[in-house]
Formats: sequence, structure tokens, C-alpha cells
Amino acid sequence: MFIDEAKIYIEAGDGGDGAVSFRREKYVPAGGPDGGDGGKGGDIVFVADESKRTLIDFQYKKYFKAERGENGSGVNRTGKSGKDLIIKVPPGTLIKDEATGIIIADLKNPGDSFVAAKGGIGGKGNQHFATPARQAPKFAKKGEAGEKKWILIELKLLADVGLIGYPNVGKSTLLSRVSSAKPKIADYPFTTVTPNLGVVNLDPENSFVIADIPGLIEGAHTGAGLGDEFLKHIERTKILIHVIDIAALEGRNPVDDFNAINKELADYDAKLMEKPQIIAANKIDLPESEKHLESFINFMESKGYKVFPISAATGKGVSELIQYTGEMLKNLPEVKLIDETEKETVYKIKEEKPPYTIKIENGIYFVEGEAIKRILNSINFNNYESVNYFQRVMKKIGLENDLKKMGIKEGDTVKIYDVEFEYIE
Repeated sequence: MFIDEAKIYIEAGDGGDGAVSFRREKYVPAGGPDGGDGGKGGDIVFVADESKRTLIDFQYKKYFKAERGENGSGVNRTGKSGKDLIIKVPPGTLIKDEATGIIIADLKNPGDSFVAAKGGIGGKGNQHFATPARQAPKFAKKGEAGEKKWILIELKLLADVGLIGYPNVGKSTLLSRVSSAKPKIADYPFTTVTPNLGVVNLDPENSFVIADIPGLIEGAHTGAGLGDEFLKHIERTKILIHVIDIAALEGRNPVDDFNAINKELADYDAKLMEKPQIIAANKIDLPESEKHLESFINFMESKGYKVFPISAATGKGVSELIQYTGEMLKNLPEVKLIDETEKETVYKIKEEKPPYTIKIENGIYFVEGEAIKRILNSINFNNYESVNYFQRVMKKIGLENDLKKMGIKEGDTVKIYDVEFEYIE
């Protein structure tokens, strides 16, 4: 089964909690704090793996969670970091943020990797909170929560050459002729319902990947004939070989076929029309081809296209077509799906200023923001000293002053996510 799209939920590991501990040594009746830090949570890492061909692994498993960091312990022992969760995907996989649809990674080549969700930082042990005035702190910080989100995964086949054309024109037969691929071939529309890849070996140092792109008929860009599901695979190709049934066995005109398929490409993405096209006028072994071949070649060459009369069934003319294609590929650049400006937009992380927002609803002051959420998640609200520490941090970042500016009064309620406070002057 060929699966090329998936939606999954990823959750990096939480950081381990810092420890509250004090030295207990012989002849040291009042040892200082020695609580160790919590370990970092594991990351969610995607890696492009050559052994993967589809996204079928994500059809049944939708939730992925990395290991939590271990808690710190006494004698200044730092907890063990959680293991990263490695998720293998095929080369050619795009990873998108589900909320925005923005591409956050393009794992094009084998071995490419991307950290999609970072594990939480481990909490600090109580040794970090000792001061001259507070020599025995009885609190530590909790580990930060790991990043979590829904993401979209989309596979775009990595092929140098794409075979396009109506169903039943001989694309699959041509693929099987020039490579070791063994697609199912039959004489009825929509024979190929999944893309097929094959490697063409011209010589020991010259080979390329060719893909049979199925589902192209009129209306493909709107979903007819599964076309919208497979048109995206053309985006990565460098050259298109447009296979035409020159014998017109389906009762269509070869020129009309050419124009109709190209209209679908243009309607899906106008940039596809910028790709070089080589025309393979197939089925010249059939007597019906004589009626159309000469006029078709003259018309297409007047438009600037190179036409190769071939018979995929017998192999006639196929070698010339493939050799010409191989020579063209040597002079074409790699296809980029993400330009440099888009990469800057995707990967540049800006600090929040201020690190929170405040809004008032029904007399309640709601405070939100990623930075303040991280602080909140690191606090143990069952510990008096930890709560005091939280209050000092809130004052330090300016939250108390901002609340006063918005008119807060003693007794009013402040809600920071799931935690409610009563404001006291």
C-alpha cells in the first residue's frame, strides 16, 4: 500500500525534576543542600532512511512520545537524560506544522535529520537556591514539559524523471522496459493506482530515477482520477517525459491529449510548466499510428519540443529516448522546494517580548505566553518555598507592575493557565 500523507501527534519527553536533598555525613550535623538536577527529556527526531518507501508506518500509529528525563537525586547527582525518539521516514519527506501549514523541514537526502520537538530541560536541584539568607532551601524546580504538537508529514517522491500522460498510454510498460521496476500492467484505465519508481542505468557512472505518475486525466487537479494525490510528486522531478498514445486507440486526438495533460499541470501549479518536457510518441508498432505520427511530430517540433517515436512494447526507439534524457539531466540543477527566505521564516525563533499577554474577562485576569508557561510548569505548588520563588520570578519579569497598570485590586483573581491566584497587595 502506498501512503504519502499522514497526520501525527508528537510529544518530546519532559525534563526530570530537581531533587531536594541535604548532605548527611558523619561529623557534619548540618550539611548543606546537595540536590541534583533533573535530566533532559528526549527529543523527537525525524531521519530520512533509504529503506523506507512510503508513510504506511503512520497509518495505524498516530502518537509518538519520547522518554522522560530522570529526576535528580542527592549527592549532586544529575538525573539521566531521556532517550531521543528516532522516527524514520523516506527521503523526500516534508514535515509541516499542522496549525499553520508551514514547512518546517525538508528531508530530501538519506541521512537528513530534523528535531521536530525538543525535550524539556531538567529542573534545578535545591543546591542552586542556597543563599546566605537561605542556607537550607527545601524546594527544587520541576522539569520543563517537552514540546508537543500535531504535525503533517508529506512524501514527495525523489525522482529525476517523471512519466506523465493519460492512463493506458504505456507509461508503466515504458518504466518496466527501461528499469527493473515491475509495475502491474493491464489494458484498462487507472491501471496504476500508486506511483512506481525505477532506476535507469546508462553506464556504471550514469544512472537516474524515473517515476510513473498515475492518475492524470482531465480534472486531475481537482481530484478526478486520484490526480490531486499524485500531481505533487511531479514537483521534485527535473524532466518530464510526456507519453502520448500516437495510435489513438482510445479515440482521442494525440495533440488534444498533450494539451489536456499540460492544462492539468498548469492548473495545479504553473511552475510545473517550466520543467523541460520530452515527448514519447508511443505505440508506433501499431498500424493506426501512421495516421497521426508525421503531423504530430511536425506540430510538436514547431512548438520547440523534442519528439521520440517509440514502442514501449517492442523497445523500438526507447534507447534513443533514454540516452537523450540522461544527457539533459547532466546540465539541470537540483530541484528546491524551499527557498532561502522561506527557510529563514521557518527556522528563526524569536524570543517573546513581553513573555506573556494579559486579558480581562468577567473580572478575571488571564495571563498566557509560552515563556511564562515554562516557568509555571517548573514550580511545585505544594511547596511553600517553591511558591515564594515563583512569586519573586513573576515580580522580576514585570507581571506585577503590568497587572497594576491594568487596574488590578486586592482580592481579584489571576489565572495563569490551570493555576488561579488571589491578588494580594
